[in-house]
Amino acid sequence: MEFQNLIYDTKNNFVLITINRPKKLNALNQDLIEELNHVLKYAEEDDAVRAVVITGSGEKAFVAGADIKEFSEFTVAQGEDLARKGQALLFDFIDHMSTPVIAAINGYALGGGLELALACHLRIACEEAKFGFPEVSLGLIPGYGGTQRLPQIVGKSHAMDLILTARMLGAEEAYDISLINEVVKREELLPKAYEIVGAITKNAPHAIGQAIKAINNSFHNEGYEIEKQSFGKCFGTTDFKEGVDAFLNKRKPRF
Repeated sequence: MEFQNLIYDTKNNFVLITINRPKKLNALNQDLIEELNHVLKYAEEDDAVRAVVITGSGEKAFVAGADIKEFSEFTVAQGEDLARKGQALLFDFIDHMSTPVIAAINGYALGGGLELALACHLRIACEEAKFGFPEVSLGLIPGYGGTQRLPQIVGKSHAMDLILTARMLGAEEAYDISLINEVVKREELLPKAYEIVGAITKNAPHAIGQAIKAINNSFHNEGYEIEKQSFGKCFGTTDFKEGVDAFLNKRKPRF
């Protein structure tokens, strides 16, 4: 299969996936989500693949959010379906993989990009990386698992702060609140990811998969279903229409 939005590189016992939409700051669209699902399925089914590393192309962005234009005219039903399909194809899929997935965050990880990083089992970032959930400034909420995974990882208070204020934070603060596992210099980002791969892959693969399953099982609840429904409801509001129009026309929203 020829990929339009990512680069898939097979290494010794792991694969490197580079999200490759640099002109769009590697923003997530439906085509990219489907391509990621395809390569991650391959990685999960291939016993020779012991780990996956995901990063972004260029030096600006890991994934700078979702492609807003793609859903700017969606209805409530379409919005909920967007969240439901995206979670099933990518975010929940990564979360439930028995193959460890490491996010090597090389720049902006915003909105859906931060949700992608949160779905990964481990996260490392370069010093220049920025993190945030800007959804409420668009009249939306995170819809790809962000309202669930963020508090699981950083705690309720930090999650409320980041989601309700829509503020961005740098790599050091992200590390301080345990959003990421490690901060490194840009040139050390992929070598550090490969070092972590080495530490993981010297262990028993079946035990690794069972450990991931057991850890995840302590967090799963009805919150993901509520998030999908709530995300969809946002598409029926005037706030959403104002927020998206302001974003697309590069002005401040008037709520």
